[in-house]
Amino acid sequence: MKKRNKKLHKHSRHGPDRALLITLFIILGLGLVILSSASLIISQEHFDNSYHYFFHQLIYGVGIGLVVFFITQKVHYGFWKKWAWLALPLSIGALILVFIPGLGFGNGGAKRWIEIGAITFQPSELVKLGLIIYLAAWLEKRKDNIKSFSHSTLPFLLILGLLAGFFIAQPDIGTLGVVIAIALTMFFLAGASWGHIGLIFLGGAASFFTLVKLAPYRMNRFLVFLNPEIDPLGIGYQMKQALLAIGSGGLFGVGLVHSRQKYSYLPSPATDSIFAIAAEEIGFIGAVLIVILFVFLAIRGLKIAKKTSDKFGQLLAAGITSWFIIQAFVNIGAITGLIPLTGITLPFISYGSSSMIVSLAGMGILFNISKYTT
Repeated sequence: MKKRNKKLHKHSRHGPDRALLITLFIILGLGLVILSSASLIISQEHFDNSYHYFFHQLIYGVGIGLVVFFITQKVHYGFWKKWAWLALPLSIGALILVFIPGLGFGNGGAKRWIEIGAITFQPSELVKLGLIIYLAAWLEKRKDNIKSFSHSTLPFLLILGLLAGFFIAQPDIGTLGVVIAIALTMFFLAGASWGHIGLIFLGGAASFFTLVKLAPYRMNRFLVFLNPEIDPLGIGYQMKQALLAIGSGGLFGVGLVHSRQKYSYLPSPATDSIFAIAAEEIGFIGAVLIVILFVFLAIRGLKIAKKTSDKFGQLLAAGITSWFIIQAFVNIGAITGLIPLTGITLPFISYGSSSMIVSLAGMGILFNISKYTT
């Protein structure tokens, strides 16, 4: 490994991608500012402290996350290839834990969290990074047979099917959609057959509509997507309030702290609805700035993937980049009515310690890969 590291250092022409690092810190800083305002009311209601969510995110999300980031950006990315075979079983094990009485818990009929003492963690966040590491190594090994249905496509479907079973059992269809989108992106970039990808897409779409029909709340979300004006005080309430928040912001916004929709009107203002609050307070210009920052992050990440000399590094960088971009635009698309509501959070901005820590771990790996680009 040491010899390989020296060889990669010798081929490093550009050094670490500082533009990526600067973009990340701008998003983190902007996210903390938006969260501090978006969570004022619910924080006061739940904890009698207007800044409880902000300080929790600052210390346990960003604080611990940055420590993890600085560790992973120091670890040569080849290390993850060596242990990639463990990533999938560990991810599955983490998903199993949510169903163990005394460890797993949830609300509204969904079990998505693990609680060990004072520590609460959402395993699905770990699964995203674990699957990316596993698939990067798995797809590299099959690069010569990537277009073969029996050697690549069928086992790939079995991996997705196994994970899908656990996500459906929770249930967490929104996260499952993101995970499948990341996996398909990596499969495509690895050189998989267009025909096979098309068949997977059609099969996934059919499965999605089946799952929608089987659960009334999913069907309601789909109906709201088709007609945002439907039942504005019932199933269409969140979408109606989100669009009101976005529309109220105008060009420049109503100003930080001055959102009206966060006053118990818009559900989940600090998590999956945070983009709507941001658009209300910092306006269309601020909302576009958030989108531009994620687009720029995508450009830098894909550039790193393109300039990485080995297939594992390319797929790992592309997988991590697609993770953040897919999740960001699923969140933004859902809250603006472009796709059905999913409950997916906005990376680096929405409240959530486990999401922040794992996301920053992924960014540390991406930053490390950028040190060895050609």
